[in-house]
Amino acid sequence: MIVEDDHGILAIAREAKRVAAVGIKPESRADQPAHYVPKYLHDQGVEVVPVPVYYPEVTSILGLPVVRDLRAVGPVDIVDVFRRSEDVAGHLDDLLALAPKTVWMQLGIRNDEVAARLAEAGIQVVQDRCLLVEHRRAVG
Repeated sequence: MIVEDDHGILAIAREAKRVAAVGIKPESRADQPAHYVPKYLHDQGVEVVPVPVYYPEVTSILGLPVVRDLRAVGPVDIVDVFRRSEDVAGHLDDLLALAPKTVWMQLGIRNDEVAARLAEAGIQVVQDRCLLVEHRRAVG
């Protein structure tokens, strides 16, 4: 299901307890959304699993061990995607194998083909929305 209504988006953000951040950036990039959005979630008590795409020398982000293989993340409520729209398709097989409740593509990220495939597999999809903004709205 592709979720576009505010009520549904806020419910997903509010209920998230464990989030895998794909494309997370390390502390050296703290000024970028791919770092400060997961940091915000972590600071709010959400369990964050860092899944960087680059930075092979980095072994921890936010004081948490990085996971290099999305399929090894384990059960999550949301996979929060910090990748260019055209790069999201490269993660489709891993996303389908992991089968999270929701795949959330951050603000500015949209891939309708991937979203349709995920939705067909029973995974909720949010596109082009900021999880930090929506979480703040959801928890007041």
